[in-house]
Amino acid sequence: MRLLIIALSGIGDALMFIPALRLIKNKFPEITVDTLVMFKGVKDIYERNRNFDKVIYFDFISRGLIPSLKFVLGLRKKYDASINVYPSNRKEYNIINFLIGAKKRAGINYLRQNFKNLGWLNNVSITENDSLHNVQENIKLCEKLLNINFVEEPDLEFQLTKDDEKFAHEFFSVNNITGSDLVIGFHPGSATLKNHINRRWEPEKFAALSKRLIEVLNAKMLIFGGPEERELKKNIISKTNSANSFLVESGNLAQSAAVMKRCTVFISNDSSLMHVASALKLNVVAIIGPTNPNYIHPWHTAYKIITLNLDCSPCFIYSPRPLICFRNDVKFKCIKEINVDMVFDAVLNFAR
Repeated sequence: MRLLIIALSGIGDALMFIPALRLIKNKFPEITVDTLVMFKGVKDIYERNRNFDKVIYFDFISRGLIPSLKFVLGLRKKYDASINVYPSNRKEYNIINFLIGAKKRAGINYLRQNFKNLGWLNNVSITENDSLHNVQENIKLCEKLLNINFVEEPDLEFQLTKDDEKFAHEFFSVNNITGSDLVIGFHPGSATLKNHINRRWEPEKFAALSKRLIEVLNAKMLIFGGPEERELKKNIISKTNSANSFLVESGNLAQSAAVMKRCTVFISNDSSLMHVASALKLNVVAIIGPTNPNYIHPWHTAYKIITLNLDCSPCFIYSPRPLICFRNDVKFKCIKEINVDMVFDAVLNFAR
C-alpha cells in the first residue's frame, strides 16, 4: 500500500499528526508513507522523522495556480490512499486530495462549513469532535482509513540531528550560558493569516514578564520566532533592556528546536513553537485566547494554560473564516486582559 499524508496547513498541525504516523508504521511497517508539505518548517520536521519514506515539498503559495495544478496532477494515481491531516478545513486542500486521485481519500467531516469547503470530496471520514485534541482526531481518522483500533496515543516527536545539536552548543557557548543557568524561553509570535495576529499576547507584557523573571530568578531569557518575527523579537529585547535577554536566530526550525531543548520553561502564545516545546518535553506555559484548548493544549508534557475562560470563548473554529471578535466592550478581551502576574505565577511553579 502507498499512502500520502497531505500536511499543508502548518507546522503545529503537522507535528500533531506524528503520533498517528508512528502508530501506522508500527502496525503496518510494509506501508510506504510519503508526505506532501508546503512550509519549510514542516519539511524540517518531517525530513528528520524516520517513519516517512519521502517528503515532497512544494510552495503552493508562491508558485501560483497553473504550476501548482501541474505539480498536483504529476502525483495523480501514484497512491492507494491519502489523508488530509486535521485540521485542513479548506476547499483548496480537499481539491488537492481529490486531484491526486487515490482510491481512498481521508479527511475530517467538519462541524462547520464542511460542505462549502468541499469536504464531500473525501470518501473516508469521521465527524469532528470539539472535545478531542488534534492528535486524537488524526488517530481516529487513521483508524477509520485502516479499519483498526489503536490503543495508544503516542507523544509528539521532533528528531534532531548532530548538526542541529552542534548549532545549539555553539549558541550557548557564544552567549556564555552555562549548564547551571536557569534558561526560560518564549515565543511572542503566532500565525498572522486570517487575522490570527490577534491570538498574540502583547509584546509589552512579554517584555515586562521577561524583566521580572530576570530580576526574581536571574533567568536567562531566550526569545524565539521565525524570520518574519525578527522586528517583534528585537522590540521585546529592547524593552527588556537586560544582558540576560537573548535573541535566538537560526537557519531553520530544527536549529531553534535544538536551542529550545535547554529551556526549563517555555512560554508561548497558541503557536507552532508551543507544539515544538511539547515534542521536546518542556514545561509549557500556554497563553490561550480565542482557541479551544481541547484542540491544541500541549500534548504529553507538563503544562499550564493561562486563559480567562470567558463566556464567549472559545470562538476560534477550524474554517477559512478570519478570526473575528464580536464583543462590544473590549475586542479580543480573552487575550488582552491576561495580565503579567497570571503568567509569572505559572512560570514560578515550574522554575523553582
